[in-house]
Formats: sequence, C-alpha cells, structure tokens
Amino acid sequence: MKFKDYYKILELEDSRVTLDQIKSAYRKQAKKYHPDVNVGDKLAEEKIKDINEAYRILSETSSKRKYDRTWNYTIGRKLNNYKTSSQMAGEFFGMFFGNNEQKEEIAQSSMPAIKGEDIETEINITIEEGFYGANKTIVLKDIENKNRKITFKLPEGVKNSEKIRLAEQGKPGKNGGKNGDLFIKINIKDSQKYKLRGDNLYTIIPISPWEAVLGTKLKIKSIDDTETQIYVPNGVQSGETFEIPNKGYKMKNGQRGKLIGKIEIVVPEKLSSEEKEMFKKLKEISNFNPRKI
Repeated sequence: MKFKDYYKILELEDSRVTLDQIKSAYRKQAKKYHPDVNVGDKLAEEKIKDINEAYRILSETSSKRKYDRTWNYTIGRKLNNYKTSSQMAGEFFGMFFGNNEQKEEIAQSSMPAIKGEDIETEINITIEEGFYGANKTIVLKDIENKNRKITFKLPEGVKNSEKIRLAEQGKPGKNGGKNGDLFIKINIKDSQKYKLRGDNLYTIIPISPWEAVLGTKLKIKSIDDTETQIYVPNGVQSGETFEIPNKGYKMKNGQRGKLIGKIEIVVPEKLSSEEKEMFKKLKEISNFNPRKI
C-alpha cells in the first residue's frame, strides 16, 4: 500500500512546521477543493478526503509524532531502498491500528466518519407568512466566513417558537461524515391588525359612540379576507369581546382557532357645528355620569 505524504498533500515542505502553519495550509487546501466549489468533480472529492485525513493526523501532537517517524524514513531520509513502500505502509498502520488482520479494513476507512455539528438560528416572520406559508431565505457564514444563502419553504400554519429542521445544512462533517443539521426557530411578530396568541387571532373592533349607545350590525374581516357579520348590542362597553370560531390561526388538526374582536369606542377628533350642538344638547338633557360610584 502506497504511503501518503501528508505534508505534500497540504503543500508543506517538510515536517518542521507549527500547528498554526498546519491549520493555515489545511484551510487553504480545503477552500480550493471544497465540494461547493468543485460540484461533480470526483478527483476533488478524493482530494478533500486526503486533505481531511492529513489534517486529522498532523493536528494532533501524538499522532503527528508517530507519523513523522515513518515520514522521516520514507521521505525525509530518502531510505526507500531500506524498506519497500508496502512494508512502510504496513508499519505505519501498525503503529496506529494494531495487528495485520485489521490493516486492510482500517486502510479503507482510515479514520472514523464524524457527523458535523448542528447549527441553530432564528427568523422573524409575519402572521400572514405563517398562516399561508412562504419561501424564506436566510444568510449564514460558512467555514471560510463567506455568506451562504439558504432558501426554505415555511409550511402553512407554522407555530410561534416552532423549530424547522433542514437536514445536512449545518457544519461540514469530517472524514466523509454527514453534515450537521440546521434548526431554525420561528418568531411570529404581531401586526397592526392582528395579534397571535396560541391558535387565536385578536383584533380591534372600532365603533362610534352612537353605535355603542344604539347598537349596530357590522362585518369583521378575518386573515383570509372572508367577512363575518356580528351584532353589537346597545350599551356595549370598550374592552368587551366577540368570539368568532374557526376564523383564527391554523391548527395542526386542520381546524382553525378563534378570531376574537375587542370593542374600542372611538370618539371623533373633528365635529361639524351641527354635531357639536347635538352633543351640547345631549349634555344638557342627560343625567348619565360615568364617574358616579
């Protein structure tokens, strides 16, 4: 079995290098042969495996020391006539992995595959995006500190604080291991029109003072643009609520929560002369005192 020159793979001149130099050389080669840069290139895929293997051996003090013994014989001291390359490869694997029966199996796998680390992030969305679903894009930094755009589909009815898992979109695996996963926490922000609490949507129902006194019929529009007519009885007070079933946010069972409207009596900021006179007359004839205990 051919002995691998890890220093040559990382484009280092010899074994007299520091850990920082090894790391720098690794980053340079990993960037050059990264799968995202060499899509479909089988030679690059094999090259990145050798690069990862070289870095794993040389970045650990104990394994580098053992490897350097063999390297000095085969490369550094130019003693290829002393031992054949197959003998040296056997000695090298014997140092690391044990008896002869294990060599062939270990030579194929070299080092155990390690799954990459998972990444967690979060994203803010609108109530409407959560209700209908939407295509969203987030930007993350890769191992080279470059921006990496990831586009994903928000499912309809996604819940507030729910985490969406994107398989193998996390940190790269090692030694052929799978990439980690990406978990995106969903933060649904309230809008001016709606507030989301659980599966229920809350909204304001503005009415005039005379509608509050006399009662009225009006229509409330839900998030899906359908309208529901409700009857507001006379004497209704600010803060009273009306519940409309199955007009709220989407639920996991396919149903919907409630749409809950809260009455808010709105006083006009500007009045015509005639309107002012009517309110003055009402003041004169009315015995109503809201502050009376």
